[in-house]
Amino acid sequence: MFRALPLLLLTAAPALAAHSGEVSRRTMPELSDLALAAMAAGGIWLAQRAMRRRARARRED
Repeated sequence: MFRALPLLLLTAAPALAAHSGEVSRRTMPELSDLALAAMAAGGIWLAQRAMRRRARARRED
């Protein structure tokens, strides 16, 4: 299994490439860009909620 791992990684590399090499004009953000922004906003919201909850618990003690 471990001997075949480098070969598997090399064969999968073109399929996992960031782009196909073709240049095209962007007219709007890609779906992955929108998903990344949504996940970042969700992470910030969760972190703020946790910090507020922690500060509230310290005040009550």
